[in-house]
Amino acid sequence: MESSDNAPNDLALLSIVVPARDEEGCIAATVEHLHLELELQKVPHEILVVDDGSTDNTWKILSETKEKVSTLRPIKNKGENGFGRAIILGLNKMKGDAVVIMMADQSDDVRDVVRYWELLNEGWDCVFGSRFSKGGGVIDYPWLKLRVNRLANFFIRILFKIKLNDTTNAFKAYRKTVIDGCQPFLSPHFNLTVEIPLKAIVRGFSWTVMPITWTNRRTGQAKLKIKEMGSRYFFICAYVWLEKSFSRGDYKAAKEEIESTEVSDSP
Repeated sequence: MESSDNAPNDLALLSIVVPARDEEGCIAATVEHLHLELELQKVPHEILVVDDGSTDNTWKILSETKEKVSTLRPIKNKGENGFGRAIILGLNKMKGDAVVIMMADQSDDVRDVVRYWELLNEGWDCVFGSRFSKGGGVIDYPWLKLRVNRLANFFIRILFKIKLNDTTNAFKAYRKTVIDGCQPFLSPHFNLTVEIPLKAIVRGFSWTVMPITWTNRRTGQAKLKIKEMGSRYFFICAYVWLEKSFSRGDYKAAKEEIESTEVSDSP
C-alpha cells in the first residue's frame, strides 16, 4: 500500500468496463444487478459492455437490455479480438473520470464496485481488490487454477517487492489519470490484468488494497486458459520490471511535475 496524495473528491462519473465474449447466459443479469446496486447507492455511472466477437446472442441481449438499463452503453469490438483489446477499447470510449474493470460472468460482487468508488473518492489513484487478504474469499475456485494463481502472484510480489497478493485479478479500480498515465497498453489478452496495476505502481500512482469476494461462473465457459499464464504474463512482467529498473524514477518525477503545474495554474 502506498499513501494517497490527498487528491480532491472531485469524481463525477464512474465508468464500468465489462469485456464480454459469448456470455448470453449471464450478461443481462450482470448488467441489471450492477445497475440496481449503483442506483441504490446513488453512484453516477455508465456501464460499457464490450462485445468481443461473440458468436451467440450476447449482442442481441445487450441491445434488449439497453432498453431497460439507461446507463448501459454496448460497444462492439469490430477489430481484432482479445480480452485485453476489449478492455482497451472500453477504456478509450469511457466518459467517466474513474473506472472499474469487471468480469461479465457474475464472479465479481457488485457491492465491491461501490466500495471501490468510495475509496477512489478518498483520494486514492488506484484501488486493487484482493481475494486472498483478510476479509476476502473465493467460492468454487478450480484447484489447479488456484495453485497456478498463487504461484504467479508470489513471483510478482518477489520481483516487484510489493505486498499486493492478487495482481492477476482483473477486478480493479482506477482514476482516469492513471489510465492516461499508463498508456500505451501492450497486452492484447489477459496479461493486461497485470500490466495496468504494475505500471501504475512503477509510475508512482497511489494505491490501496481492499478485500473482495469471487464466485466461480455458473454459466458459459471460462475464457482464461492456464497455458496463457506462461509466456504472455512473463513478457509483460519483464517489460514493466525493466521500466522500473532503468527509468530511474522518471515517470514519478514527471507525474509530480504535472501535479505541481496543475496546482500553480489553479485559480
